[in-house]
Amino acid sequence: MKINTLLFDLDGTLIDTNELIIASFLHTLDHYYPDKYNREDAIQFIGPPLYDTFVAIDESRVDEMITTYRTHNLSHHDQLVTEFEGVYETVEALHKKGYKLGIVTTKLRGTVNMGLKLTKLDPFFDVVVTLDDVENAKPHPEPIEKALAQLGSSPQETIMVGDNHHDIVGGQNAGTKTAGVAWSLKGAEYLQTFKPDYMLQNMSDLLSILGDE
Repeated sequence: MKINTLLFDLDGTLIDTNELIIASFLHTLDHYYPDKYNREDAIQFIGPPLYDTFVAIDESRVDEMITTYRTHNLSHHDQLVTEFEGVYETVEALHKKGYKLGIVTTKLRGTVNMGLKLTKLDPFFDVVVTLDDVENAKPHPEPIEKALAQLGSSPQETIMVGDNHHDIVGGQNAGTKTAGVAWSLKGAEYLQTFKPDYMLQNMSDLLSILGDE
């Protein structure tokens, strides 16, 4: 079946929020646990919902830590966020060619909208499924299934694109094809262990995979 739908993770896939996320984690963790966590620790926390990360650190202070994180994240957002090379041009080309495009993210809608507006990607996406919209985050198939239902697409005609194992496993759980991005902060080798169907060196690789160069 021909692919006509592309779903994308946002952070670390379309937009480079890595430095913002790392800075926000380190700011929060240094506040509560001075000198206990470093950059490598913060990188491991990228991907899952904030609640899952902080509840494992201190169940009694989860809400407080999430608030500290989000306050820092929002106040530094526009100075630290950019889109990855090749993303804007590729997404624009896919949109013009009539592909159905959606975003499936573990972020809340307010921050998602900020990132899309800042990078001018917002006009291209028909559907954006955020953490606000679901009971279960990726790798549970619910967010991807929700996006497919809104787009009127089947898993067999869809590729889920992401930088983390949550995206690859989530796509597999929902029955889509999957593509990892080699610019993932966790590395292409790490992503390959989850056996995505494709590994993108640049977002424009999607055009050749789809036969639309």
